[in-house]
Amino acid sequence: MVSLRVGMIGAGPVAQAIHLPTIARLDGRVEVVAVLDPNLELAREVARPLGALACQSMEKLLSAAKIDIAVIGSPNAFHAQQTMALCAAGVRGILVEKPLGVSRDEAEQVRKAVASSGASLVVGAMHTYDEGWLRALEALRSWGDLAGHGPFHARLVCHIPANEYFEDMASQIVRPASGGAGPTPTPGELVSGGVLGLAIHNLPHLRHFIPAITDVAHAVPAKPWGYAITAVGVGGTLELLARTGGTWRPDWTLSVFGHDLSFEMNFPPSYVHTGSATTTVVLPDGSTSVFGGGLENGYLAEWRELLGIMDGAEPRYSVETLVEDLDYALGLAELASAAADRAVL
Repeated sequence: MVSLRVGMIGAGPVAQAIHLPTIARLDGRVEVVAVLDPNLELAREVARPLGALACQSMEKLLSAAKIDIAVIGSPNAFHAQQTMALCAAGVRGILVEKPLGVSRDEAEQVRKAVASSGASLVVGAMHTYDEGWLRALEALRSWGDLAGHGPFHARLVCHIPANEYFEDMASQIVRPASGGAGPTPTPGELVSGGVLGLAIHNLPHLRHFIPAITDVAHAVPAKPWGYAITAVGVGGTLELLARTGGTWRPDWTLSVFGHDLSFEMNFPPSYVHTGSATTTVVLPDGSTSVFGGGLENGYLAEWRELLGIMDGAEPRYSVETLVEDLDYALGLAELASAAADRAVL
């Protein structure tokens, strides 16, 4: 079998602790041939053990590496432009970390670029490919239109140590020297960043139950990093709590309660390659089922999804759905940012 050639865009922890260990589990179907990062020394350190090309520019990556697949793990502000550049260059497969973009205009441009190029696109919201979620959703939908079981209350809790704790457990991370602190963000910027950086993992799940968010009643940042947000929308209410930086037992839990059904999902923390989430579902007939807990985690599942699409399978999530997921996240981020800034006036 001829391996598909992969270019990594961004050489930081996402590449090192998530995608490289996952690629190693794909039975030789793909090989990393290039690593791009503005910090050339970092790119070289990550590329060296792989025997891959290190480069600083998209032009060099596309001209020298002849890649079939690109993984975009750069800062959020670059995701959309890099996705469009890869589409224009004819790259067949693109795995872009969430968010797909940082504005609705960017999302629409990406949609058009993917549609015109025929590229296979996966957004790296790994929990949306998790076995524990997919099997639970199938069981819930077997009882008909979900809206008929609402209104819902959803609670998303993410209490985890700092990312570095798990990054170092997943791989021998190479980190560049710190560039120093930037400007102090406003409360609204902190909360918005939390929505687009952390809550976004699970907002596609919530959209099935609360399809539109209409107001954020409360939003504040938490220290050392995190947020507390309460919101209302079409179909119910949401409560989002996050705090990182402590050393307590990790807790990443999504709970949704309707008038006659409910479920709770327990996820492993990011960067941890320990298998799927475990989901407990209570159905209208009073029965309880437990799904997930298997060996295949969402990182591996999203890669299998991309390879399947490239082999001709229908995508689980169309580009239109991915754009709608981003619009939902942007709407929540905007409302939460405004609420957080109002709270300090």
